[in-house]
Amino acid sequence: MTTRPPCRMKFGIFVAPWHAIGEHPTRAIHRDLDLVVALEQLGFDEAWIGEHHSFGRELISNPMIAIASLAERTKRIRLGTGVVSLPYHHPLMVADDFLQLDHQTQGRAMLGVGPGALTSDAYMMGIPTELQRQRQAEALDAIMHLARSEEPLTMKTDWFELNEAKLQMAWYSDPHPEFATAVTVTPSGPTLAGKHGVSLLSVAGADSDSFKRVWGWTEEAAADHGQAVDRRNWRVVVNLYLAETREQAIEDVRRGFAERAYYGDVRDEDQRVGGLFGDATGDIEKAMEARSIIVGTPEDAIEKIQTLVDLSGGFGTLLCFAHEWAPTDKLLKSYELLMRYVAPVFQGHVDRLTWARDFVEDNRRGIFGATPKAMTKAFDDAGKEMPAVMKEGLERLRKAREEAQT
Repeated sequence: MTTRPPCRMKFGIFVAPWHAIGEHPTRAIHRDLDLVVALEQLGFDEAWIGEHHSFGRELISNPMIAIASLAERTKRIRLGTGVVSLPYHHPLMVADDFLQLDHQTQGRAMLGVGPGALTSDAYMMGIPTELQRQRQAEALDAIMHLARSEEPLTMKTDWFELNEAKLQMAWYSDPHPEFATAVTVTPSGPTLAGKHGVSLLSVAGADSDSFKRVWGWTEEAAADHGQAVDRRNWRVVVNLYLAETREQAIEDVRRGFAERAYYGDVRDEDQRVGGLFGDATGDIEKAMEARSIIVGTPEDAIEKIQTLVDLSGGFGTLLCFAHEWAPTDKLLKSYELLMRYVAPVFQGHVDRLTWARDFVEDNRRGIFGATPKAMTKAFDDAGKEMPAVMKEGLERLRKAREEAQT
C-alpha cells in the first residue's frame, strides 16, 4: 500500500558543507551561499547549514553568520542551523544569538541543534565524547526554557551556569521560532524532540534498520512529557542527483562520487569513509542500492522517495545533501529537475492537473459541441459574413461530433 505524505511535502538543501581538500576555501564558502540563493529561485523551501571546526572539509564554523548573510540576499526561503553543536557553546549565548537572528531574518530562521558530529571538534575543546549527548540535552533544556518561559532560569551543571537568566527581547516569531534536534540512528535525538515538542532533523540513518522506528521514538517521548509532535515537522536528508537519463546521471557523478570529501581526498586508503553516502568503495552502482542515495531520472527519484515515505510512515520535508558530484551547472540542472518533476508529485499538484486534463479530454465533444452554433449566432447577430475558412473549420467540428455520437 502506498503511503501518502502527511502534508504537501517541502523540499530543501542540507549544506554541511562538504568540500574536498585542494580547492580555495573562500571560493567554496561563497559557492555554498550562492547555491542557496539560486535554489530559492527554483522554489526550494528551506536551507540548513552546518557547524564544524576541524578536519578541513566542512568550512562553515558558524551557521548563524552564513544565515545572516543569506537573509540579505533572499526573500522567501527559510534558513536553519544544521546544526549548532550545543556542547560547544553556553546555552544563553546560543539562545541570544538566535534571538537576534530571528529579528534579522524576520522569522525565517530555524534553530537545529545536535551533540556535535566530528569527534575531532570535541577533542580539541577537551569535551569527552561520551558526554556530548548528555550536554546537548542539558543545554536544550535551558534553551527551551529561555525560549518559552517568562520566568528567569537559574541552573547549574558541571559545564555551564545560569543565574536568573532571561532573554532581553521578545521573539520576532510568534510565539517563537522553530526548533529542531538532529538524529542519525540512535533514539537520543527523537527522545529530545519528543520531550520538548520540537521538530526532528534526520541528517542520516535512512538506510538503517532503525529508520522506521524514529518517529515512534519521538511520539513515545512526547506522550511521556505531555507534548505534541507532528510528522510534518520531520525532515529527512538524502543524497540526490538527477539528469535526463539514468545513464547520464551515473556518468556525471561517477568521478565526483569517488573524489568526494572524506573519501577521495584522504592520504591513506584505509582512512576512507562512506559517511552519509553509505558505500565507501567509490562504486556508484553499488552505492545506489542505498535508500539515501538517489541517482537517476525524476522517475527514479519519485520511486525512491515513495519508498522512504512508505517505510517511515511519512515525513514533511525532503532535504538534499549538498554534494559536489558534478560541475555547478549540472548540479543546478539536477535541482531544477527535482522541483519541476518530482516535487509536484508529492505536493498534490500532478493529481489535480491530471484530473483537469482528463476531464476536458473525456468530455470535449460535449463541452465544445455547441461552439459552431454559438459562433454562427455571434456573426448573425452582428450582421457579418463568417469567413470561409472559419465555416470550414466549424463544419469539420460539427461532423466530428456527430461521428462521435454515432
